[in-house]
Parts: sequence; C-alpha cells; structure tokens
Amino acid sequence: MSEPVIAATEPFAVDVKEGKSYWWCACGQSAKQPFCDGSHKDTDFEPLEYKASKDRTVYFCGCKQTSKNPMCDGTHSKL
Repeated sequence: MSEPVIAATEPFAVDVKEGKSYWWCACGQSAKQPFCDGSHKDTDFEPLEYKASKDRTVYFCGCKQTSKNPMCDGTHSKL
C-alpha cells in the first residue's frame, strides 16, 4: 500500500491536553480514527506524534492527504 486510505472527508476535532502526546494514524486504516491502533502493520506507514503545547481544540486530518500532517489543511474539500 503506497497511498493512505481516506478515513473521512472531514477533519476530526479533538480537545487536546497540554503536554500529552497523540499518535495520528497516517495509513487511514485505524478503527480508532484519527489515532493509530496498529493497523499500519505490513505497510510503509508509521503513526505521527503530535504533542500538545496547550489545552485547546485541534483538527486532525481525516482524509490523510494533508500537506500539514497531522493537521487538516482543507485538502478534503478538493477530493
């Protein structure tokens, strides 16, 4: 698999906590979107760590096509 699976056609809004790490699913196969559940096994994909710098809501990419991994950049609107 060389292209990620489109998990959603919209971003995932997540309330993150300062200092906590979140592991974004890059392959699109995780059943726990937008986070990794190990489904990337046997692929070329690896999860990407996002460490929250403060408490806030962030928007993780759901289509896996963003140029600003792991955050949504609006690419889903062009799919």
